Amino acid sequence: MATRKLFLLPGDGIGPEAMAEVEKLIGWMNAALGAGFEIERGLVGGSAYDAHGKAISDSDMATAMAADATLFGAVGGPKWADVPYDVRPEAGLLRLRKDMELYANLRPAICYPALADASSLKRELVDGLDILIVRELTGGVYFGEPKTITDLGNGQKRAIDTQVYDTFEIERISGVAFELARTRANKVCSMEKHNVMKSGVLWKEVVAAIHKAKYSDVELTHMLADAGGMQLVRAPKQFDVIVTDNLFGDMLSDVAAMLTGSLGMLPSASLGAPDGVTGKRKALYEPVHGSAPDIAGQGVANPIAMIASFAMCLRYSFHMMDDADRLEKAIATVLDRGIRTGDIMADGMTRVGTTGMGDAILAEFQALSG
Repeated sequence: MATRKLFLLPGDGIGPEAMAEVEKLIGWMNAALGAGFEIERGLVGGSAYDAHGKAISDSDMATAMAADATLFGAVGGPKWADVPYDVRPEAGLLRLRKDMELYANLRPAICYPALADASSLKRELVDGLDILIVRELTGGVYFGEPKTITDLGNGQKRAIDTQVYDTFEIERISGVAFELARTRANKVCSMEKHNVMKSGVLWKEVVAAIHKAKYSDVELTHMLADAGGMQLVRAPKQFDVIVTDNLFGDMLSDVAAMLTGSLGMLPSASLGAPDGVTGKRKALYEPVHGSAPDIAGQGVANPIAMIASFAMCLRYSFHMMDDADRLEKAIATVLDRGIRTGDIMADGMTRVGTTGMGDAILAEFQALSG
């Protein structure tokens, strides 16, 4: 079997602890299933700054570019709060996204029935929730120029961030959303702010045009992004696929995350364009949660989002659909059995730490794979 090259960037905080549970899965898959994963490890974020003075080294960046897929943990923490802006921990993730041209960020928000009571919303609003947010990841206000802070004198400064989108950027991300919707409930809601932003006017116009030209079989609705945030906490199950820009996607996906009960539950995939020859995409997979420095090193972090990100990697980068299905089912089964980390703990459940949760999911995955 051909080697599958995986590059692991555990990062900071709870990242290494969560990544260790994925490594256990990979090790078993190699030994028992002959999966052929070849692993390399690198540094990103604060750990890379400590070692190299930058948020990711050029050599680790080159390894990420050459890998079949990259698994990313989390970055940042108080230790690096005062480092220069251009080498802050988060700059490593932004460079990965930009240099690898990972324009499509997929963030599923799934509420497992066993966790419906952990949501801040009533059970009937979230039980069975399955939303996919498709966020444009390499354009918009996070990357637009100019991006400056100017001293105006007299104690005054002016900060400028620029929201920029070209037609092709909107076409390709909306195309991803429509294609994915065809594999789900066949509904897309596009969110922007055309009432106050010219980029929103163009966004709505381009999404409507590509829908008419190529995807008229998919149900399309448009919604202002602030109204979308309100609807996510009012009646979230009305949505199937949501497509939106970089800034709104960042915020709306965090709102959707809390509908599921915990940020520790949600994975994500960031994908580039298919290679013209092989059809392969550059890809990075990461949990939505941050580095959680307040609990780092205590062995209590929830590894499910990291493990579920690996399941997305199996699905989108390696087309190992059956293994991805079994791993996702293993997570659901463990939760059904009442096994919980502290962030999703409830009365009558069995509390475990990071390793305990990883071991339980591995054991169930082994049973399902037998």
